[in-house]
Amino acid sequence: MGPISTLIVDDERYAREELTYLLGKFPDVQVFGEAESGEAAILKALQLQPDVVFLDVEMPKMNGIEVAKTLVELKKVPLIIFATAYPQFAAEAFRINAVDYLLKPYDERQLKQTIERIEKRLYPAQTVDNTEKLGKLAIETGGDIDYILPQDILYIYRDDKVTKIITKTDDYVVRTTLKELESRLLPFSFFRIHKGYLVNLKYVSRLTPWFNGAYQLELEGLDEKLSVSRNYVKDLRQRLEL
Repeated sequence: MGPISTLIVDDERYAREELTYLLGKFPDVQVFGEAESGEAAILKALQLQPDVVFLDVEMPKMNGIEVAKTLVELKKVPLIIFATAYPQFAAEAFRINAVDYLLKPYDERQLKQTIERIEKRLYPAQTVDNTEKLGKLAIETGGDIDYILPQDILYIYRDDKVTKIITKTDDYVVRTTLKELESRLLPFSFFRIHKGYLVNLKYVSRLTPWFNGAYQLELEGLDEKLSVSRNYVKDLRQRLEL
């Protein structure tokens, strides 16, 4: 399974940069090009023949829907993902056989699901099931390398210039940033509850209201309570509830 070549089309530079950054967390996805207009998007698609095009809807002169209708006529038809701030175009987008319709601001969980849909469309014979992933996390401790199962991790947090990993049986101190660990653990059930904390959702047992919209979180087998920033509460509840 080779890299998924991707073209990002958006008339706003910061929107292109944000999506490029987020897609960089997926090792199988490579952004091969960008375009800031519909006309440029068609030329880039002809030149690069990407597997996937992330396409904004509202653009001057030629909008994303018009671009998509042209792209589906190409010899190599890319998978089309609409990425926009406007939900009202979704029905028309799916009539063009779009794979997905992402709303800004981007939700990383939804983006992960989009990438999984792309992989299933591009490689139907290779079922992508990250829930069955067997990889272990490599931890350097005093020159040695320990390998731990992600499912054994309770939570991870940043403490000054080091990151601490708390498992069911041991604690580890590493130099790896929390952001890098979050990226490596993306296929597993981890969620950021605070800018400095990452928890394994499989061990969450209780959420308790605290103050100013924040919550406290309890994990199985752990006496201490962890603080959940109010900015993360809504998404956390969506992840936890059926």
